[in-house]
Amino acid sequence: MSFKEKIKGIGGNASYEAKARVLREQLEAKIPAGLKLPPAILEDPPLDITHIPETCGLLTVQELAITELDATAVCQKIAVGELTAVEAVTAFGKRAAIAHQLTACLTDFFLDEGIKQAQQLDEYFQKEGKVIGPLHGLPISVKSHYALKGTVGCGGFLVNMETSTEDGDMTSILRSLGAVFYVKTNQPQSVMHLESKSHYGRVLNPHNTNLTAGGSSGGESALVAMKGSCMGIGTDGGGSIRCPSAHCGIYGIRPSSRTTPTHGNLWYQHGQDGVFPSTGPMCRSARDMRLFLEAVLGANPSLRDPDALPIPLKVPDLIQKKLRVGIMMHDGVVMPHPPTIRALNLVKEKLEASSEVEVVDYIPYDHDRGYSLIRELYYEDGGATVRRLLEEGGEDMHPLTEWVISPPYVKNHDAAQVWKLRDQRDDYRREYSDHWWSQNVDVVLCPPFQGTASPHDTTKYWSYTAIWNLLDYPGAVFPTGLVADPTIDIYQESPRPMSAADEYNISLYDAAIFKGAPVSLQTVSRRFNDGLVLAAQDVIERILRS
Repeated sequence: MSFKEKIKGIGGNASYEAKARVLREQLEAKIPAGLKLPPAILEDPPLDITHIPETCGLLTVQELAITELDATAVCQKIAVGELTAVEAVTAFGKRAAIAHQLTACLTDFFLDEGIKQAQQLDEYFQKEGKVIGPLHGLPISVKSHYALKGTVGCGGFLVNMETSTEDGDMTSILRSLGAVFYVKTNQPQSVMHLESKSHYGRVLNPHNTNLTAGGSSGGESALVAMKGSCMGIGTDGGGSIRCPSAHCGIYGIRPSSRTTPTHGNLWYQHGQDGVFPSTGPMCRSARDMRLFLEAVLGANPSLRDPDALPIPLKVPDLIQKKLRVGIMMHDGVVMPHPPTIRALNLVKEKLEASSEVEVVDYIPYDHDRGYSLIRELYYEDGGATVRRLLEEGGEDMHPLTEWVISPPYVKNHDAAQVWKLRDQRDDYRREYSDHWWSQNVDVVLCPPFQGTASPHDTTKYWSYTAIWNLLDYPGAVFPTGLVADPTIDIYQESPRPMSAADEYNISLYDAAIFKGAPVSLQTVSRRFNDGLVLAAQDVIERILRS
């Protein structure tokens, strides 16, 4: 498949195609001519495109140095006057423009506006000698369905594209803390795929463009991996922060729901609360996750949103306590691919040799049943709203959209059936809670996906992340430093499927296809133990990399 074909977006009827073309042309026109990559690069780029921003000659030495920084370092340097907000957003904005041409990661580009925001912050710093807030001057990229004043976004379909007249709660809080906005990022049709393909294009994984960047926050993961952003914001109702972060080898956390703000997000099933989504950071380091949560939760989102819960972030000191880690090699339904098993075996070996942690084997509790419940909860109208929006917009239904709204898991419910489904959900949560206590673990270390990033349009199993959404257990993903290696990541013997989903997953595995894909892991704990997740992830990653 050619690069042009690979990056192509979703089609539709003539009216749809005309509107989608206008949107793409408007975005293309916002990319400065001086940041356009030569046609020779775009005609046939290599599978691993991560090095192109550094070698294309469009960024200065200083800009390359700035874009190597994580968000914490950017904030630190701005706070002591070693870096200006204008310098920071200019560097990341220019690199974002390059990243977009290679990955289709953006939906809006407004660097000029970002520079204006940054100039105001620099003037404040020069006059007052201090920062306006903990994120003063930090460039933050924003997923398309966040409301951000003056920018275009959508709730997953061409027909519900709109220009926001106000900030949503999250972007308003970030702005008040000193954040600078400069781009919005791509997401999939329906915002309910672990893939990201829309009318703007298909987001490609920078480490291997034959693989998905994940979804639904795939534009963010690709952009952060390309270093066109050091901090982005995603949403997660089934894995949409953790899956793309894992696929692109970056950090991301799904906080406990209703602790971080969601009010104002562009969506199409308002009032559907069978599963609460969560909002959180996608970033370049573990410390950036903490920076983000401390800043946002410190702003008391519950004072704005009566649905938000006033729960502060408490990160425990694990020096005085021996951390008990349960390792879940698989969920009893789908066995992860060999690269992930290799990472799990390595981290288990290292943790068992450490005096800081106690390791036990974690036994999953009926994950197949839980996954079936959450799939039914996603679309209690049987997918009728999705079908209506696609028809109204003349938009072709993506195969993964069709899969996610199809029987037997998805069906229309009357009120009594909705009550029964919620009751089944609550019963499962109670049973799982009892099971967790019986395992006597502080955190669970497990795969964030049934392998590394998958080939495009093939992701049909979400349970390694979605099960924790059903339970509302916070989870953070982090890169192990390993990548898929076809010379060693092979099945030693013919695998025996545990289920139909496992048989499908096995059929997808050809070691050569996944070459270079980052291998990531996930740390999970009980509801509202977000700080413990961060602290445990720090310990586990440090031991792994020792």
